[in-house]
Amino acid sequence: MRSLVKWALRILLMLVLAAAVVGFWKREEIQRLMAVNSLFSEEKIVHNFSHMNEAFLTVDLPRGDGPTWELPYGPGFDLPDGTDTWIEERAVTSLLVMQDGQIRFEEYYLGTAAEDRRISWSVAKSYLSALFGILLGEGAIDSLDDPVVKYAPKLNGTAYDGATIRNVLNMASGVTFDEDYLDYNSDINRMGRVVALGGELDDFAASLQDSFATPGETWQYVSIDTHVIGMVIRGATGRSVTELLTENVIQPLGLERDGYYVTDGAGVAFVLGGLNFTTRDFARFGQMILQNGVHDGRQLVPAEWIAESVFPSAPTETGKIGYGYQWWVPVGAHEGEFLARGVYGQYIYFDQPRGVLIVSTGADRKFRDPGVNEANIEMFRKIAQSL
Repeated sequence: MRSLVKWALRILLMLVLAAAVVGFWKREEIQRLMAVNSLFSEEKIVHNFSHMNEAFLTVDLPRGDGPTWELPYGPGFDLPDGTDTWIEERAVTSLLVMQDGQIRFEEYYLGTAAEDRRISWSVAKSYLSALFGILLGEGAIDSLDDPVVKYAPKLNGTAYDGATIRNVLNMASGVTFDEDYLDYNSDINRMGRVVALGGELDDFAASLQDSFATPGETWQYVSIDTHVIGMVIRGATGRSVTELLTENVIQPLGLERDGYYVTDGAGVAFVLGGLNFTTRDFARFGQMILQNGVHDGRQLVPAEWIAESVFPSAPTETGKIGYGYQWWVPVGAHEGEFLARGVYGQYIYFDQPRGVLIVSTGADRKFRDPGVNEANIEMFRKIAQSL
């Protein structure tokens, strides 16, 4: 009996030691998974959105040694009635309003500061669109109507086999992908755990086998489509999106701080939502786009591409918000009105005829409530019209 007890104790000790070894070996992955599981909790969300490097692997986007693009301050103005209530209800963390290249209003909320590098979420998709337009103009990609597997052969035999680059730019791939952030087992949340645990997003994309529609037939917001655009870029150039974005966009803009990308375990940029910049640096990118791709006399992004990418070319439903090549077009938009948008209240809003740019970041846990996005756009319109 005593020998059995001794053997049981030895086995238990070995199991405890084994668990300790595994826990030590995997401690970073476990810590990241724990951080991801509480990423959007009410008490942590504001802090987390300024410290994404505590939850994920990242890679720097160095600003370079060039001069900072100074954003001058113009005359202040009174925000429209109701703005303060909107800021509180939508958990806005920063609001920056520019007109004709001058800052007309800038404020930070909920304990955030101008130095915070805030997570972009899907605003990053519009950055990737700009980079794609540069590479297309340089001839690295032959045509928008090329199949994605031409540049991303890993997707042969998957749900993406048969989709064109235009289809994925338009979010019209027809690939089945559950984007419900509130469902723990949704595709978007499974993908987040893959990133947190050091998995590879290329493998995740290649694992998708189901389609709900013929490519190009139906619009449905599918974030993994943007990762496929990144695969196309990497396949066409043999270079990383991080290097290409830094070289062609980030360093020419004269940012005030380095940015960073969230990455997967292979160091591949989380292009569908992983950019982190200060609010003013988001504004520098936005101002360049507002100026049809020009900064400091240099054409960074082809003007023709910007015009094409912000045109509502995707097969969205009539009367609903429009979509271009990774850009949103509001219902009833006038020419030159479009936006980049990310979950939980991240926006870059453009009104080109008025010369207005608005950057707003947030930690809005009710962003999916009915009418919230429409109300946000109306607030941006009111601000633009009040200048």
